[in-house]
Amino acid sequence: MTEDMSPAERYAAAKLRAAEQATALAPFREMYDFGLDPFQIEACEALEAGKGVLVAAPTGSGKTIVGEFAVHLALEQGRKCFYTTPIKALSNQKFQDLVKRYGADKVGLLTGDNSVNSEAPVVVMTTEVLRNMLYAGSRSLTGLGYVVMDEVHYLSDRFRGAVWEEVIIHLPDSVTLVSLSATVSNAEEFGDWLDTVRGDTEVIVSEHRPVPLWQHVLAGRRIYDLFEEREGQSGSRRAVNPDLERLARMENSRPTFGRDKRRGRTLREADRERERRQRSRIWTPSRPEVIDRLDNEGLLPAITFIFSRAGCEAAVQQCLYSGLRLNDQEGRAEVRRIVEARTAGIADDDLHVLGYFEWLEALERGIAAHHAGMLPTFKEVVEELFVKGLVKAVFATETLALGINMPARSVVLEKLVKWNGEQHADITPGEYTQLTGRAGRRGIDIEGHAVVLWQRGMDPGAVAGLAGTRTYPLRSSFKPSYNMAVNLVSQFGRHRSRELLEMSFAQFQADKSVVGISRQVQKNEEGLTGYRGSMTCHLGDFEEYSRLRRELKDRETELARQGAAQRRVAAAAALEKLKPGDVIHVPTGKFAGLALVLDPGMPSGRTNGHRGFDAQDGPRPLVLTAERQVKRLASIDFPVPVEALDRMRIPKSFNARSPQSRRDLASALRTKAGHLVPSRHRKPRSVAADDREISRLRTALRAHPCHGCDEREDHARWAERYHRLLCDTRQLERRIEGRTNTIARTFDRICALLTELDYLEGDSVTDEGRRLARLYGELDLLASECLREGVWEGLGPAELAACASALVYEARQADDAVAPKLPAGKARDALGEMVRIWGRLDALEEDHRINQAEGVGQREPDLGFAWAAYRWASGFALDEVLREAEMPAGDFVRWCKQLLDVLGQIAAAAPPEGTVSRTARRAMDGVLRGVVAYSSVG
Repeated sequence: MTEDMSPAERYAAAKLRAAEQATALAPFREMYDFGLDPFQIEACEALEAGKGVLVAAPTGSGKTIVGEFAVHLALEQGRKCFYTTPIKALSNQKFQDLVKRYGADKVGLLTGDNSVNSEAPVVVMTTEVLRNMLYAGSRSLTGLGYVVMDEVHYLSDRFRGAVWEEVIIHLPDSVTLVSLSATVSNAEEFGDWLDTVRGDTEVIVSEHRPVPLWQHVLAGRRIYDLFEEREGQSGSRRAVNPDLERLARMENSRPTFGRDKRRGRTLREADRERERRQRSRIWTPSRPEVIDRLDNEGLLPAITFIFSRAGCEAAVQQCLYSGLRLNDQEGRAEVRRIVEARTAGIADDDLHVLGYFEWLEALERGIAAHHAGMLPTFKEVVEELFVKGLVKAVFATETLALGINMPARSVVLEKLVKWNGEQHADITPGEYTQLTGRAGRRGIDIEGHAVVLWQRGMDPGAVAGLAGTRTYPLRSSFKPSYNMAVNLVSQFGRHRSRELLEMSFAQFQADKSVVGISRQVQKNEEGLTGYRGSMTCHLGDFEEYSRLRRELKDRETELARQGAAQRRVAAAAALEKLKPGDVIHVPTGKFAGLALVLDPGMPSGRTNGHRGFDAQDGPRPLVLTAERQVKRLASIDFPVPVEALDRMRIPKSFNARSPQSRRDLASALRTKAGHLVPSRHRKPRSVAADDREISRLRTALRAHPCHGCDEREDHARWAERYHRLLCDTRQLERRIEGRTNTIARTFDRICALLTELDYLEGDSVTDEGRRLARLYGELDLLASECLREGVWEGLGPAELAACASALVYEARQADDAVAPKLPAGKARDALGEMVRIWGRLDALEEDHRINQAEGVGQREPDLGFAWAAYRWASGFALDEVLREAEMPAGDFVRWCKQLLDVLGQIAAAAPPEGTVSRTARRAMDGVLRGVVAYSSVG
């Protein structure tokens, strides 16, 4: 090649090579046995030039290379680099990777429960740890040159996302920020904000996947391509496979057995058989069949995403029962050796409780589950075996998609619907991209495969829309908190703190959206002028006539609403009279029919040991239906008053959770009251018929000049449009007013509440405020108030652990039927006092217009983990604690680790003259044992 160059060109090329060798990037590239991609080189060059970078690229594309180059630069320059990740598992994994490359003496780890070589020049940590260091003014920040924020798109997370923005805003100006994100559609907007708050930031976006991804649908015994490949088609323009569309039509069409209407004769048996055969191709294969099919096609290893922990465990059991084996004898022996080495520190008794032997059998066959309910050690073993190719089929929840390095050849999605905490909702294009991004191992696979299982009623076009859409916008979830407020005021004073909060990405996005809203207001005002002209009437003022019509309609609506409210009150009054043992007829809803009242479900307080409800909810009776279901009903199920038809005795031995008990009592209910018919409820006379205001408005309407206009209804339609557009315009104007300085206004309200509680005095933080500054978490203010009022003084270690658990625990699903079991004595009293203090704070927040629905404020403490924490801290065995808690081991360990974190904060923040600090440290010793103490870092 060089022979074809002129001497001048050869000289220029040599000069360029020499310049490249003089950079820090040249020796860094030699550390890898593969060449860097263009986007990686571009980002590294920007970093070496002293710029910050935002790298947005698909999962598995190698964006962490850019983060590792920041580590390389820091070590070369004699400065520090902090590498932050959103989850501990990812921190542990990154720590191991960097130790292998740079040695244990140069790399440290800081997570909520692990501290290894924390003063090393390179420290891997969770983002919360860095936030806490910034607020505390830690000495470890001295000499910090680079911060890598892996998975920075986490700032969209509504629970933890604010932490990312806090770090970005508060990092010293001398620190270069490296932001690594999944592919987002508004990377440029995010980059503009980073440029504003951090200085010169280069935005590098790569849509290219290093391993191409093929999309498929598995129906029956056949794997169909999702897209029909044609020349010149790409991305969202690709056509859906016509075979899949044919399948969907075939499934949706009605059977044509019987008579052929066109010819008037019966279809031949052969035609029927052909249709049966076509329909038999459309079915959803079982989980073992899917894995076996993928194995035959050479598409293992595979991750099957199931949006349920129980579903993941059930899938493993189904594969075991089917006799599926994916490992040979040599592989089985290697699996057993690795597993026994990694679990050697776990006591035999605990292994039995954790289901170790069933788990090991599945691993030896090359099959495993992976979800948050598993013991962390078990999850890490699954990850290690999967990467080594010894586990070939993993059934996982979506948490596996959050950055852990577990790429597969194929990804299977069982369903495209998941529970989002409130309802079953379709997964978004962003979630689909994140999940399927695991398919295709760089350097191993030529291509990756995403397989969606056929489900009844599936629309191939909708699946193609998910697969072809690249819309995944980054939305800020930033909200000020009490802890944030005292820390900011302590460091910067109120005025400067306000300015800092105005620099958040949340405010940046809000201000940017105001421009578009203002433009819409201007268009609306032009439309209003046109509508006003169209509704003009030659007989009189049609705007006035239109106002009378609206007033009449509003009055009729209001009276109808009042009537409905009176009916609800009457229905609620009837519900309040119910007693356990009453036989009633549920008039409407899913559980309409005969029912037996087990608990009246009265608001405020508890009845018969059952949990009470807010007064605004009204009575919520717990009933047994004639169909053997025990359900907590709501006022919506009783649109009319209900009365007891009869009474029955409820046996003392009745257990609502026992199918046999429910069956026996429901049978007795049907026998005793099955013949009873409820009395019909008469509808009362309409209030509107006797209303004076309605009569007045109707008279005024008839007397108005415009009432006699031939084009009255035409004018009225224009007037209705005018009024609707006027309302929309005023709403937009309120939105503009509301979006300007929203974060700062919330901060002002928080500061006003903290001032009222003596945490702040103007620009100064009080002693109580300095205590609050050391307490992080959703219930920071509640914890601080409990310390101030001495609620936890005099408690034992286990009792304090029970109380502290209420600050961190949140049940995955509310259980309205059963009250949580609580320890007796001082712990129960202290927990009751905590709920009382929360009630006082909740009322204060309402006075200061601090809205929990917007993610600001204190949620109610959840007492659901108190008994388990108390028993564990008291020294009870794991099997006893888990059996009573009815909780998976992984969840138990995770809540215990969070409990340890909050106990450590309480120990640091508690007044030195009291006993709480010492008790908190003893409680930590009681919690940090057995499965909780097994280190996640090897």
